[in-house]
Amino acid sequence: MIPAHVPDAPPLTYADSFDVPVLFRSGPAKKPRRQWRTAKHTAWTGSDGFPAADGWYAPTTTWREIIKAATEVGRDVTPHLQNQPRYAHGELVARVSPLYAYLGAHPVTPRHPVEGAKGRRLTWNPVYAHGTERSAKVAAGYRLGMTMTEWACRSLLGLGQTEHLELGGPIPALLTTFKNPKAKLPDLWGHHETEELYWLIEAKGGDVGLKKLREGWEQLAAGSKALGAYAHRTVLVGASVRPDDDLFLTIDHNVHPGLPPLAPAGSGTAKAAGPGNLEDRLGDNDDALIGAARAQMLTYLALRSVPAAQLRTVPVAADRSSRRRRTGLTTPLEGDDLTLAMRADALGVAADTEQHTLRTRIRAMGLDDFLSCRIPGTEVHLGMSRKLFAACERLHEEDLAIARRTPGLRAEDQVFADPELSDEDQEEQRLTQRRIFREQQEEARPRLRPLLRDAYEHGAERGWTSLLRRSEEPELDLRGDGSLLEAATPETYVAVSRYGLPPARL
Repeated sequence: MIPAHVPDAPPLTYADSFDVPVLFRSGPAKKPRRQWRTAKHTAWTGSDGFPAADGWYAPTTTWREIIKAATEVGRDVTPHLQNQPRYAHGELVARVSPLYAYLGAHPVTPRHPVEGAKGRRLTWNPVYAHGTERSAKVAAGYRLGMTMTEWACRSLLGLGQTEHLELGGPIPALLTTFKNPKAKLPDLWGHHETEELYWLIEAKGGDVGLKKLREGWEQLAAGSKALGAYAHRTVLVGASVRPDDDLFLTIDHNVHPGLPPLAPAGSGTAKAAGPGNLEDRLGDNDDALIGAARAQMLTYLALRSVPAAQLRTVPVAADRSSRRRRTGLTTPLEGDDLTLAMRADALGVAADTEQHTLRTRIRAMGLDDFLSCRIPGTEVHLGMSRKLFAACERLHEEDLAIARRTPGLRAEDQVFADPELSDEDQEEQRLTQRRIFREQQEEARPRLRPLLRDAYEHGAERGWTSLLRRSEEPELDLRGDGSLLEAATPETYVAVSRYGLPPARL
C-alpha cells in the first residue's frame, strides 16, 4: 500500500515550469550523491552546443517542451501505419502516458539557489514508488530516458532532428555494422550544424547507476568504431530519478575528430538544416522541409483520422520570426504578446461574423489558424499549420507509392508472412522492412524536394476542407477555455491541460 503519510491529493494545478539539474562530464562515473541538491549550479543561458566547461547546470523547461520531445523521439513507426493511420493515436498515447502516469513535481530548496530557477523539480509519484511492478518500471524508465535525451540534445544543445540508429546510421551505404540487428549499438544519431559533427547518442533512464552508464559507453564505442573516420561526438544521457527524489541528468560526452559530415544525397548546394529546430529553416531548405514533415507524420496521421467534431483550429501569429528558437524548441503562447494581441483583436470582430468569413478576416489581420486535436486518452493537444500539413500530405502519398511498388512492402506480400516465425525473427523482418522503406525514401529525395516545396508553398492558400477532404471546416477556437497551456513552433502546436500532472509529495 501507499503509506498513510502520503496525502491523497487531487490532480495538481501546475505552472508548467520546472528545473532539471544537468551534470556534464567527460565519461561515466559513479552516481553523484545528491549533488543535484547540494552542488553549486551554473545558470543555463541557452546554447547551440555543449557549454564551455563541464559541471552542474540548472536549466528550466516546461512540460510542453518535454511532451514535444516524447512525441517525436525514437523508432519511426509510420511506415507500418500507411494503411491504418488511426493507430497513430495509439503510438502517441504509448509515448506520453507513462510520463503522466508516473511523474510528479515537488518543491525543492537547493543549498545554492540559481537566479531564475522555479524551485520545482520532477520526481516519481507514489503510484510508481509503491504500487508499480518491476517490468512496468523498466518500461517507464526506457520512455523517460528517451524523452529526456531528446529534450537535452535538441532543446538544450541545439541538435537537429534525431533518428533511430537501427535504420543504418548517418552513412548507411558505408556502415554495414549499423544494419546488424544483433549488434549492441547506441539508440540515436543526429547532425549538429554548429559543431559540424555527427552525434551518436545513447539514452538511459530510471535509477541509472555506473553499471548502466558503462554499458551505454560501450554501445557508443561500438557505434564510434562503425562511424570510423567521420568527425562525431558520442553522447550518453542518464535520466536518473528515484522515488521521493529529483530527476537529474548526467551527460557524458567525447569528441572524435575526423572527416566532416556528408551532405544529404543529391543535395547539391542546399543549405544545412540549422541548429535545433528544422522548422526555423523551412522557408529556404528543402531537406529541412522533408525532415520536418517526416518528424510530424504521427501527428499528421492522427489529425487526418480523428472525427471532425474533435478537430479545432487555433489562431497563432503568421509571423514565424516571433517563434524562432531562443531556448528550447517551443514558444509558450502565454508569453507571445503578438499572438495574444491579435487574438484579442480577432475576438472583437468575431461576434457578428460567420465562421468562413472570419477565417479570411483573421488571416488578413496576420493570424494563421493551426489545426489541432486532443490525442484520445491523453491531456495532450497536437497540431500544425496548413503549410506543414500540406507537405505531410504529399509525403504520405509518396510513401504509399513506395509501399505499393516495392517487393516486401506491398500489401500482397504481407499476406504471405510466416506466422510461425519466432519473435526475434519477426523483429528482424520488421527491421528489414523499415530499412528497405527508408532506403527507398532516400533514393526518392531528389524527386521529393520540389514536390514537397510546391505543396508547402501552396498549402497556405488551401482551406481546411480541401486539406482534410471533408465538407465542413473544423471549429475556429478564438476564446479557449483557459484550461490549456499552449505553445507553438514556426509550424507546429502543442498544448497540455493545466491539471494533467499528478502530484508527487508535499
